[in-house]
Amino acid sequence: MAEAFQYLQACICPRCQDRLDTCTGCLHSVCHTGNMTQSSQELVQQLDRIVALGYPDVADMSDGAFRALAEPLVKVLERVELGRDILLVPTRELVSPESLIARTSIQRRAGFTTMPPRDVLGFLPQEGFEPPEGPFYLVVEPHTGTAYTNREPDVARRLIDSDNRLPLTLEEGLAIATQHPDWLHDKNGFNLLGSRSADGRYPSIWMSQNAPRLGAVWPNSRHSWLGNAYCTGRRGVSLFTNPVNR
Repeated sequence: MAEAFQYLQACICPRCQDRLDTCTGCLHSVCHTGNMTQSSQELVQQLDRIVALGYPDVADMSDGAFRALAEPLVKVLERVELGRDILLVPTRELVSPESLIARTSIQRRAGFTTMPPRDVLGFLPQEGFEPPEGPFYLVVEPHTGTAYTNREPDVARRLIDSDNRLPLTLEEGLAIATQHPDWLHDKNGFNLLGSRSADGRYPSIWMSQNAPRLGAVWPNSRHSWLGNAYCTGRRGVSLFTNPVNR
């Protein structure tokens, strides 16, 4: 233990420039690997990634202020272990979704959409799938929904419900494309049935021109190459006392 403490004293966080034994507030993954749970480590690593991709600029705040908004969730996960199969999602009140697809990339090819910003903003969470309160929340056990390929979205939605799973929203799909671009590359694409536009379309993310693309599908359309993404739960800071959260 003494040797470990001396090591921490000798090491400097390359971002906040504090000693690792005293760095407690910057929420950089390099500073917080001591007694953290796997979940809290995973969350901080995902936070590092979106900060590096410029999410604080989208939110019009400093890196430090942006990180501080996630601190309550990190603190909760230091006491609660959910494993690494989680996804950190910023709400649209913090970062507006229409600019986020351009911050995804696969093999240095930036994501894109041909939809105007107002159309992207028009994809709203459906009743029952609204995000938990707070600037950030967690999605538990996200999946691109390969079991539901080649299904019309409305049919896939009923199947997901019957399997006691929750369809992902636009913001959650963007989080997958940001944190796990390899999922998109390996499995091609997925619909996001937790969100819908006023004209009935669902948002969808797939590979196009070797890059992530944000588009939309109609309720009665069927694509053999599109899954229908889902998760098993959503968790905000105030909801960890409730084992079931839709």
